[in-house]
Amino acid sequence: MARHENIVYSTNPDWREQDTEESGTSGQANSKAQDVKIQREKKGRGGKTVTVVYGMSGDLKIMQKELQKHCGTGGSSKNGTIEIQGDHGPKIKDYLVRKGFRAKLAGGY
Repeated sequence: MARHENIVYSTNPDWREQDTEESGTSGQANSKAQDVKIQREKKGRGGKTVTVVYGMSGDLKIMQKELQKHCGTGGSSKNGTIEIQGDHGPKIKDYLVRKGFRAKLAGGY
C-alpha cells in the first residue's frame, strides 16, 4: 500500500490503521515529533521562578502531572502551556527527550 501523507479526507474508515501498520508508529508518536520550548520566567510572579513549557499539544493535564511528579513540585497548565514551579529546565528537557519530544531550552537558559 502507498502512504497517504497528504490526505485531508478519506471515505475509507481504516486508512489510519493502514498508515500505522506501514510506518510502525502510532499517531501519538507523530504528535511527539513536535518542537517544545522550555523557558524560565519570573516576571509577574512575585519573584518566584517558574519553568514554562511551550508548544505542546494534546492533553496537557496528563503531561503536567507527569512533569510535576518527575520534578517533585507543583504546577499548572493554562493557555496552552505547562507551568512547573521552580527552576527545572534541564531536568524537564531530559525527561521530554526521553519521552520522544524535540525539546530545547529557550530564554533564560
